[in-house]
Amino acid sequence: MSSSRQRAARTNAPPRDIPATGLAAPLNPRRIAALLGLAVLGAVVGIAGTLVQAAWFPGGLLLTLLASGGLFYGGRVLMGTQPGALAPAAGWLVSVVVLLGGRPEGDYVFGDELGLALFMLGGMVIAVICATMSRSPQPGADNGRPGK
Repeated sequence: MSSSRQRAARTNAPPRDIPATGLAAPLNPRRIAALLGLAVLGAVVGIAGTLVQAAWFPGGLLLTLLASGGLFYGGRVLMGTQPGALAPAAGWLVSVVVLLGGRPEGDYVFGDELGLALFMLGGMVIAVICATMSRSPQPGADNGRPGK
């Protein structure tokens, strides 16, 4: 009777130990450090992007959006999960919002309103795209087709 309890009720198959993933997975200090490093790198890219897009308006804006997209996508590929793209995006957004506040004298880092709007919206759209894209296929993974 104990062997029948160890088998699944409907399929009569032995139970499998499936490792927990996502939020159910145990905390990994290396993963947390990598995500914090990506967030700091996102803040650095946000600060540099703020300065570059204001200095060289049309070309600088494209350059900063490409750099942000490369960082968000690279974080996604490096970590293999959505938090890999969300951590640098959060660092980027926090640094841009802090720089958006300005100083008491009235001056701030951003050049014009059009560049600011395109930089903010473009960066957020790229972050959402990178965070919600489907998983890339794993190299060497079985595609499930018999005979291959």
